[in-house]
Amino acid sequence: MRAWMFHGPGDLRLEDVEPGRPGPGEVAVEIKAAATCGTDLKSYRRGHPTLFPSLPARFGHEFAGVVTEVGEGVTKFAPGERVVAANTCPCGSCWACTIGRESLCENLQYLNGAFAEQIVIPKAIVERNTYTIPDTLAFEAAAPLEPLSTVVHGMAESGIALGDTVVVNGAGPIGQMYIRLAQLRGASVIAADFSPGRLAQAAEAGAVATVDLAGLETVADKASAIRAATPHGRGADVAVEAVGLPEVWEQTVKCLRPGGTAVLFGGPKAGSTFSVDAVAMHYLEYKLVGVYHHAPRYVQIAVKLLSTGQFDGMTLCSEVRGLEALIDSLEDMSRGVGSKYILRP
Repeated sequence: MRAWMFHGPGDLRLEDVEPGRPGPGEVAVEIKAAATCGTDLKSYRRGHPTLFPSLPARFGHEFAGVVTEVGEGVTKFAPGERVVAANTCPCGSCWACTIGRESLCENLQYLNGAFAEQIVIPKAIVERNTYTIPDTLAFEAAAPLEPLSTVVHGMAESGIALGDTVVVNGAGPIGQMYIRLAQLRGASVIAADFSPGRLAQAAEAGAVATVDLAGLETVADKASAIRAATPHGRGADVAVEAVGLPEVWEQTVKCLRPGGTAVLFGGPKAGSTFSVDAVAMHYLEYKLVGVYHHAPRYVQIAVKLLSTGQFDGMTLCSEVRGLEALIDSLEDMSRGVGSKYILRP
């Protein structure tokens, strides 16, 4: 079968490899749709500290498909069933798992290999983080389950409530998800970005206002423009950082109202730092929340959102392409041409 193999930063190759056979507790899946994401782009550019313990390695982690074979002992799934799976599973027994912080699990088991014709899901993920999907849910719409699950996690930590004003800094795929989910909570959302295309998508997603940051040089200027769009210019009840740049983290904190919450979601590169005004932090009682990854309960909620149509996964898709288009799709993402591509083997 065909599968994309990662040999190192900047070196991805579409190769012929032997299909996997499921062992005890495992499930083999014919991939019907796989989605690109920002983590794929970052991994392609510079590698990843945990995703690829050895090279070459299978690549990609967002997919949906059809079960073709089950391993010994599997009773939860059967050949022919339509499924979607998360990209990790927590161990359930480390200190983080035992206190309910499964996103911080010390022993996360990873699943890579979505950009291929077939994948074998390991036992732990079969048991805790694989789900059947209805016939009414397109594979292409189900494939972005993983990023939606992380945003569900962010929503759980955000405290967003009915009537809140929420600012989303960055209107890419993650930002679009926050815009739509915040509205399900009854919030009014303002989106800030420098890309006219992404801002147009934000408006289509339901943002009540958009702030074009193009031409604004300083973090203070950008935060000021965002605050001006909030009621009475007071600032956001909740502000979300959905980019992964330290300067946008600072911008996010600076556009809060007194007592507001900043959800710092985007993953910066190693060694990044950002500054907080200590006086403002003290006297304005800001709350800063870091959010990373997901946990099975957030994945379950995301599956429900997709399956019931409360969240339309196709709204994230810029284009459906063939499997061979992976590198072109990643390069398009890096240039801001489209946001998320669905690859169909």
